[in-house]
Amino acid sequence: MTQSIRYLKTRDRVRLAWASLGAGPPLVKAANWLSHLTYDLESPIWRHWIEFLGGHFRLIRYDERGSGMSDWEVDDLSQERWADDLEAVIEASDPGEQFTLLGISQGAAVAVMYAVRHPERISRLILYGGYGRGWAHRPDLEGYRRYRAIVDLAQLGWGKDNPAFRQLFTAQFVPGANAEQINWFNDLCQRTTTPEIAARLLTARGELDVRALLPLVRTPTLVLHARHDEIVPFEAGKRMAAEIANAEFVPLESRNHILLSEEPAWARFRDAVATSKIRCWAACRRASGRFSRRSSPAETTARSAPPCS
Repeated sequence: MTQSIRYLKTRDRVRLAWASLGAGPPLVKAANWLSHLTYDLESPIWRHWIEFLGGHFRLIRYDERGSGMSDWEVDDLSQERWADDLEAVIEASDPGEQFTLLGISQGAAVAVMYAVRHPERISRLILYGGYGRGWAHRPDLEGYRRYRAIVDLAQLGWGKDNPAFRQLFTAQFVPGANAEQINWFNDLCQRTTTPEIAARLLTARGELDVRALLPLVRTPTLVLHARHDEIVPFEAGKRMAAEIANAEFVPLESRNHILLSEEPAWARFRDAVATSKIRCWAACRRASGRFSRRSSPAETTARSAPPCS
């Protein structure tokens, strides 16, 4: 697929790379762990995600600060700065008055922050594999120790020529991957950032906490989560859905944090997103009909129905 890549400069002078591809209604994807705008198009891990989303939407995505084609050496990796970066990409990419917002993994928390800040901009919110609080806030000592070990593993073994360290890391994210997929994810680790920044990014994810914001979300929300996810527990997805008013929750039968193209859970994900898109379109049509039947021309202009995205 052909994409257009551009750069923007944030308020703290960090260069972010963002890309647009596809020609449908706009969908903005908040950044998530380990991406590379050009390398992902070739990837057996991410290619099917991009092809599906780009085939149904005008897909807008970006590499987060510290990785990919964006600046690596950065000072601030706080959740507030991540939300500011998402705002900057939305402003630069001009997705229109309203759009769909997708958050994957820690990107779900950032998407929630934006949805609370700007509820009028979001037609629907899609959250996959997300969590409201990071491992640093979880009382589960075993989970804390395991995540801390992943951080240490990234810092110590990320940049070494021997892929054994990175393969242990990869096995946590995609335990169902084949040899090609494992090798690609191993290579992605080296292509996207340094060991030191990888450890900082992982630590920052552990410090995320948007639990207080979840009840404030007023956007129609679809929450999906793999039942046996080995990175983000299934219960974390259930809690997100329970705290967001009227959120729809879709469990997926998978062990993979990143759904792979050949597994049934990926087909279920696609169906759920496509169904959600149709529901949103139908709601927009109904709203448009109400305005046209009940409103004067001046009122219709003043409070026109939201665009279907």
